[in-house]
Amino acid sequence: MVARGDSDGYLFDLYRQYIGEPSGRNDVYVGFGLFFGGIGLAVTALVLFIWGSTHEPQSTAYVTWTEPAYGFGMLSLPAMMLGIVVLLPSNRRMLYTSLAGAAITFGAVLGFFYAYPSDWNGFGQDYTVEVVAIYAVGIAGLIASTGGALIAHYLELAQSAGVGEARDGERADSESYTDEEIQQDIDDAMEDVELSWGGVEKDDNTQLSFSGNEFDNVEIGDTAKTTRSSGVDSQVAGLKGLKGGETKTTTSSSSVEDQTAKLKELREQKRAEELAADDSDGALDTIATSLRSGVRRVQSLLSRK
Repeated sequence: MVARGDSDGYLFDLYRQYIGEPSGRNDVYVGFGLFFGGIGLAVTALVLFIWGSTHEPQSTAYVTWTEPAYGFGMLSLPAMMLGIVVLLPSNRRMLYTSLAGAAITFGAVLGFFYAYPSDWNGFGQDYTVEVVAIYAVGIAGLIASTGGALIAHYLELAQSAGVGEARDGERADSESYTDEEIQQDIDDAMEDVELSWGGVEKDDNTQLSFSGNEFDNVEIGDTAKTTRSSGVDSQVAGLKGLKGGETKTTTSSSSVEDQTAKLKELREQKRAEELAADDSDGALDTIATSLRSGVRRVQSLLSRK
């Protein structure tokens, strides 16, 4: 494999861009030389053929220009295909097959120069079929070797890509984290997050607000009963009750009948308020219905006029 350097030149940059890292300098120079040489032969053949077509057919000037045009055209295709096989990192068998096909096509070109124009296309001995058949055999060998080299190259690229993905997966699996690193990541993520008990949003307000009718039915006495601890024993007992060690039971001074009566009064008052709300809604609906019917009657009278 060639060591990469800044003085390799444009051909090596082109090779690395479309094919890969070259295995040798000769492959790059010979491969690109054959490929671009074949293109040059094709362009030259086209120019010569166009210029020869300006002369009278079968004349000396016509044959002089068209004979090299046909020969260069026949050589251009094998040269380009052989250059592709040389450029690709194919095995020796593909390269030998390409060389054999190119040699066969070169023999067919020599046969063309021997037969054209006196023994070509119906004139003289007419070696047209023989020359074209030999040329076709050589092109077939070049096509087979070029196709095989291209397929092998793409398979190699796919295999290299698969190996690279497998190595990346192994690296990802080999990475491990300690408990301290995981805890640190969690602390960093939760640094700006505020949590509160029960999912209630944190609020810095110290005042409570109530609706206007919430305590209308509650009677509050003029005096408040305050209980203070009278000694160390009472304080210890209170602390135990807060911790859950002991349960302190508080009993109400009112009887069960008094409490039941108050509950009944509250329920009756609530029902009365609901009935009053329903009556007001019904009255509003009746008024709205009357207004709608009146508007409809006025509209009908206006439409009749």
